[in-house]
Amino acid sequence: MPASAAQADTPAVSQVEVIIGPDLAAKVDKLGQREFDYLARDLKRTVERRLKRSGGLTASGGRLRLVIDDAVPNRPTPLQLTSKPGLSMESFGNGGARISGEYVSADGASTPIRYRWYETDVWQAQYAATWSDASLAFDQLARRIKDGQFVKD
Repeated sequence: MPASAAQADTPAVSQVEVIIGPDLAAKVDKLGQREFDYLARDLKRTVERRLKRSGGLTASGGRLRLVIDDAVPNRPTPLQLTSKPGLSMESFGNGGARISGEYVSADGASTPIRYRWYETDVWQAQYAATWSDASLAFDQLARRIKDGQFVKD
């Protein structure tokens, strides 16, 4: 697809807001607030970077509100390591994330956003950092948003 056609589908966004959803926030005692702060920053930075490269990040655009509904780490978080003696940083598993939200265009039209991705092959997890699969899910969502594709169940 020519670059101009891809840019035509890119939504105009002036503001990206990321929050932690209530289901994930309920796990703060298990994962740690620091991890939620990291995830929110990572998703915001990833989406803004992708939109900026495609010309979609503009002062006259709409608002993108994203909610991280679920995130599963590939490795234990620091809080998990201190609260569960049997865990080590060598422990690993499949991770991923589920994100929802909405895009409100400059003219006020609202479009829902839904995306989820979880790794299914544990073989890859042995090479992953704590939030590698969640970060991969964020990048895949950012690509879809850039292309104007807001829903994938």
